[in-house]
Amino acid sequence: MKQIALVTGAGSGLGQRTSGALAAAGFHVVLCGRREAALQETIEKYDASKTMTAAPCDVTDEHAVDTLVAKIASDHGRLDVVFNNAGNNVPAMPIDELSVDQWKTVIDVNLHGAFLVARSAFGQMRRQDPQGGRIINNGSISAQVPRPGSVPYTVSKHAITGLTRTLSLDGRAFNIACGQIDIGNAASAMTDAMSAGVPQADGSMKPEPVMDAQHIADAVVNMAQLPLSANVQFMTIMASAMPFIGRG
Repeated sequence: MKQIALVTGAGSGLGQRTSGALAAAGFHVVLCGRREAALQETIEKYDASKTMTAAPCDVTDEHAVDTLVAKIASDHGRLDVVFNNAGNNVPAMPIDELSVDQWKTVIDVNLHGAFLVARSAFGQMRRQDPQGGRIINNGSISAQVPRPGSVPYTVSKHAITGLTRTLSLDGRAFNIACGQIDIGNAASAMTDAMSAGVPQADGSMKPEPVMDAQHIADAVVNMAQLPLSANVQFMTIMASAMPFIGRG
């Protein structure tokens, strides 16, 4: 019987690539995103009409998230894996130039949305028989160190680490594992500017190397396929030469 995986932010970027990798690995993947057209593009890209289901949902809407997870349980009987991946950002700026609306734009998706998805998935995994499942949070290396001018994004990702640790602890009683993947410079539309140069900690502008996003997708599949008796608690996967290790 196929395991059931839910991927948020599945209509583009890492979410799309990871959904394809999970489907190729034998999972039935439920694609979550705000735009159904983008989710359908993911299905078409991987020719996966039998192994993917589009499920439009705004992760910041409590009722919508609970309804989505309930439908997964109704349609498939259980939920085995969640890749809690949906996220957004605003342009870099000092905190005093940041509006409250911009702050909320990032926090509502990156943190509150991740909380709502984890909350609903945890409840389903706790209730189902056999009990248990796995939640994989997308932390980003911003969960460890910030980029200049990144207050809302960095705060949201540091908080994801707290969510991961707590779910790992609370999930033990219910055979629910939780891990986190911290990603650095995966090639995507968001990283196109890195070839031209991005702000560094010393105030300079320098280009940064990127890596193929398929490596992240493969890493998530590796985490997802582990038995629930084993867990990748934290994984950092990054472009080898990016300015992360060392002083800068």
